[in-house]
Amino acid sequence: MTSETKEARVLEAIRERRDLVNAAIDEELPVQEPERLYEATRYILEAGGKRLRPTVATLAAEAVTGTEPMDADFRAFPSLDGDDVDVMRAAVAIEVIQSFTLIHDDIMDEDDLRRGVPAVHEAYDLSTAILAGDTLYSKAFEFMTETGADPQNGLEAMRMLASTCTEICEGQALDVAFESRDDILPEEYLDMVELKTAVLYGASAATPALLLGADEEVVDALYRYGIDSGRAFQIQDDVLDITVPSEELGKQRGSDLVEGKETLITLHARQQGIDVDGLVDADTPAEVTEAAIDDAVAALEEAGSIEYARETAADLTARSKEHLELLPESGSRSLLEDLADYLIVRGY
Repeated sequence: MTSETKEARVLEAIRERRDLVNAAIDEELPVQEPERLYEATRYILEAGGKRLRPTVATLAAEAVTGTEPMDADFRAFPSLDGDDVDVMRAAVAIEVIQSFTLIHDDIMDEDDLRRGVPAVHEAYDLSTAILAGDTLYSKAFEFMTETGADPQNGLEAMRMLASTCTEICEGQALDVAFESRDDILPEEYLDMVELKTAVLYGASAATPALLLGADEEVVDALYRYGIDSGRAFQIQDDVLDITVPSEELGKQRGSDLVEGKETLITLHARQQGIDVDGLVDADTPAEVTEAAIDDAVAALEEAGSIEYARETAADLTARSKEHLELLPESGSRSLLEDLADYLIVRGY
């Protein structure tokens, strides 16, 4: 199968699941009183997004049981002990957690745009945005209690979601702390993005396995798949931040450089003697010019830093797919493997 065919297959799987997830979000998170609050909670969800994490969750559910892609109703997915589990409700919970983190990230980073539209705190106001994020956070746990899974399995899934949220906050705190340091090692960066980004991918893959009653080693294998592919995903995001035009990216290109955020790219560049702090002369993302970013990218490419990041992402992706060897062969497992590859070749 060619790389183009694999990517088309992955994009079709994402599209099919995105449609299901969007319908489930409409059902699970309607606009109600107070309307302004719930409109704000829906705002970022309706602004777009591929629904990658719910796609991972539903594919993992299929792969655990050897089910072929889309060969089941995710609202009544047969568990390994024969009971029906609402895997879609768990997938929505994970997407809602993702949206909660985006709202609060934009507030902390003072970013004005998200997915090509004003960030929630810009479209509404700061207080409403904070409340919308908090509401999404609490709703996720509410949804996770309603999957119909065996009580013990449901408890383990809830525990994983809770610890994941704690780790995301720890990762965000480290990310902020890194802005005032110039001695960060690549290994520290990878540990940070594991917490900030990858743990939610890990939970996306492992939570359905917990709900369905899979063996501990299967749960762990899926979690490690999510961690390694999630770290690779974040590295690709860092590459896209400086290489994709702003209109395609949905926010100002080069914002990480302007804001002084350390990435695997900048850490490698520092080790090559590049004055990363002097690459872009702008105080805010809104002030930076495309020409300035082009010059910065040229310097980073010459140092081999962008290629280093891409190679690291490829290595992590290869390792993520090795974890899946524990699962039975199926079309869904194959799609999980192809999805990991897609995460590091996507253009936005």
